[in-house]
Amino acid sequence: MQTITRDMLCDKAKSLLADGSVSRVLGWKRGEFSYDVTPAVFYSAEEIDKDFVYDAFCGANFSKYLVKETKKGDGKILVFMKPCDTYSFNQLLTEHRFDREKVYVIGISCDGMSDIRIIKDIAGDGVTGAERDGDNLIVHTLYDGDKIVPYADTLPERCVNCKSKKCAAFDEFIGEECEVTSSKRFEEVEKIEAMSEDERFAFWRGELSRCIRCNACRNVCPACTCEKCVFDNPASGVQNKAISDSFEEKMFHIIRAFHVAGRCTDCGECSRVCPERIPLHLLNRKFIYDIDRFYGDYAAGAEEGSRAPLVDYTQGDIEPSQAVEGGTFNA
Repeated sequence: MQTITRDMLCDKAKSLLADGSVSRVLGWKRGEFSYDVTPAVFYSAEEIDKDFVYDAFCGANFSKYLVKETKKGDGKILVFMKPCDTYSFNQLLTEHRFDREKVYVIGISCDGMSDIRIIKDIAGDGVTGAERDGDNLIVHTLYDGDKIVPYADTLPERCVNCKSKKCAAFDEFIGEECEVTSSKRFEEVEKIEAMSEDERFAFWRGELSRCIRCNACRNVCPACTCEKCVFDNPASGVQNKAISDSFEEKMFHIIRAFHVAGRCTDCGECSRVCPERIPLHLLNRKFIYDIDRFYGDYAAGAEEGSRAPLVDYTQGDIEPSQAVEGGTFNA
């Protein structure tokens, strides 16, 4: 796969700004550390030359940012999107969350983004930064100098089991166009399905007990775009509460998973930002797994305007009495 470089993206962004095709650019800039990359809006070539970055840590899904950014200023906003991002982009368009005419999308090929938490697990304490060198990552540390780590070993689960290398939407594309991949992303779901009810409860109790209710998963999720969330409403009775290892607190994630069922594109942002490393994407992936089996293969965001099975009734839809343990049908 062709390697996408910072210069390639910077040159394209400055060119589109210069000829007036776009008025601003949604890209990445460095945070406190070199691996602490954050989304940013750039308005000039000078800002791009100074602060724009593109490296192994540009994993953020930009689609949700467009909901607010398209309401600011005149002209189009340029956004760079990896294949997984474009599914969320299409899903948000389907839900009429922003105006497509206000966005210029450049799709970029991607072979995965590094997870700094995995890098620290491998390289130990004192990691100050890292940079890609072909199939390896050069990790800089305070105490042990540079370490060479295979790039593939630093990828999060969502990249290891990427569902698609093909961009579902773009105005222009940079890189090598690839196809939908045949991943093993449902294997973890099947392992949990194979557990007994008590084992499954214990598994999720253990995972969700670490939740600190920071709301990072909700805030980053492209499927969560309500301007006022019920969990922030003091009159709802379920507003955000102090950390507690109770069933009520666990319901936050279960309710949120139901809320995005049929709309989740499996981008994995919820797990990427979770400070406690809870595999929240597995809850959403369980719904995707069942929808595929109950209604036929369906990928949210694969096409703009597609109707999800959960909002599109047909006479052949499964009835509650047809489902049995394990998610199969009665004959």
